[in-house]
Amino acid sequence: MTELKTGGSQGYLRIATEEAFSTPELIEAWREELELPDVDPGFQSLIGFYINHPAERPKFIYDRLADLGETRLADMDARGIDRQILALTSPATNVLRDADRATMIAETANDRLAEACRAHPDRFSGMAACAPQDPRRAAKEIERAVTKLGLNAVVINSHILGEYLDNPKFSEVLEAAEAMDAPIYLHPNTPPRNMIGPMLEAGLDGAVFGFGVETGMHALRLITSGVFDRFPRLQVIIGHMGEALPFWMYRLDFMHQAGIRANRYEFLKPLKKEKVSNYLKENFYMTNSGVAWEPAIKFTQDVIGKDRVLYAMDYPYQCPAEEVAKLDAMDMSLEDKKMFFQTNAERVFKL
Repeated sequence: MTELKTGGSQGYLRIATEEAFSTPELIEAWREELELPDVDPGFQSLIGFYINHPAERPKFIYDRLADLGETRLADMDARGIDRQILALTSPATNVLRDADRATMIAETANDRLAEACRAHPDRFSGMAACAPQDPRRAAKEIERAVTKLGLNAVVINSHILGEYLDNPKFSEVLEAAEAMDAPIYLHPNTPPRNMIGPMLEAGLDGAVFGFGVETGMHALRLITSGVFDRFPRLQVIIGHMGEALPFWMYRLDFMHQAGIRANRYEFLKPLKKEKVSNYLKENFYMTNSGVAWEPAIKFTQDVIGKDRVLYAMDYPYQCPAEEVAKLDAMDMSLEDKKMFFQTNAERVFKL
C-alpha cells in the first residue's frame, strides 16, 4: 500500500466528518446508568460492551475516544487524515434519564471540544452536543456552541430515551438548528427497547444492522411527519451511506404516495415537496462512514447529488488505513474526488 500522507499531495485534503470522542463526565454517567434498574437493553448491549469488554477492539476504541491530543493526531497522520470533524460519541447524553445531568455533560463536552479545536485549529473541527431531554436548554446550548464556541453543526444520536425528533416537544431544538444554520448530524443509536428484541436475539442490534434500521427510520419520520415543511432550511446529515435510504428511494416514493392517495393513515398528510426523495436530495447530506465501497458511493452521488455526499472514516470504531487507500483509488475524476473528500465538508461545516 502506498504511504498515506496529509497535506493534499494527491490533489485534495481528506476531511473525515463522523469522528467520535468522549469525556470523563460522560463515561462516569454511563457507568452509573448501567447500574440503575431497568437499563435500556440497547444501551447495555452497546456501552456495556465498549467500556467493559477485555477484547482488543473495544479496548482500542475506549482508549482512543478519550484522547483529543497527540495519540489521535498520530492516528490521523498514519491514515492520511488532514482534519477530523468531531462529535460526542453515541449514545452521548440521549440515554441519560436525568435531564439536568445530561445538559451539564453536553455543555462540558462542548467546552472541551472547543478547547481541542483551538489547540489544533488545522486538524480538528467539531459538532455541538446537546441534551434534547430539555428542549429549551438544548436550543440555548446550540446557540451558545455556534456563536461562542465556533461549533457549526449539531450531533444528535438518534432517539432520545425512545422518542424521536419529529415529536413536537423537540421543535425548539430543530428551530435553533435552523436559525443557526447548523446542520444536524443524525448519528445512530441502538434501537429502543420496543424495537430491539429480534435484533438482540440474532446479534444484529449494533452497527452491523440495527444502527442503520433505527436511524434510517428516524430520518424518514422527519420527512413523512412534515418536519421539513415546518423547517424548510433545516439540513440533516446521515452517515453509513445514508443509512441505506438512497437504495430505497424508488420504493419509498411509490409506497408513500400510494398511502397518501388511499388516505391509509389519518395522520399521514401530503407533503409540500410531494416525494420522499425530494427531501433526501434537498434537506440531507450523506457520508460514507464505515462504507469504503466505491459502487455504493457512486450510486449515492448519482441519485442524491455529488455536492451532498461527504467522506467520513468513523474513527475510532472503524479506521483501517487500507480503506483510505481504497477510496483514493476510486475510478472518479479528481474534481469529484475533491468534492467528496474536501470541498463538500468545507462548505457544510463552514471550515
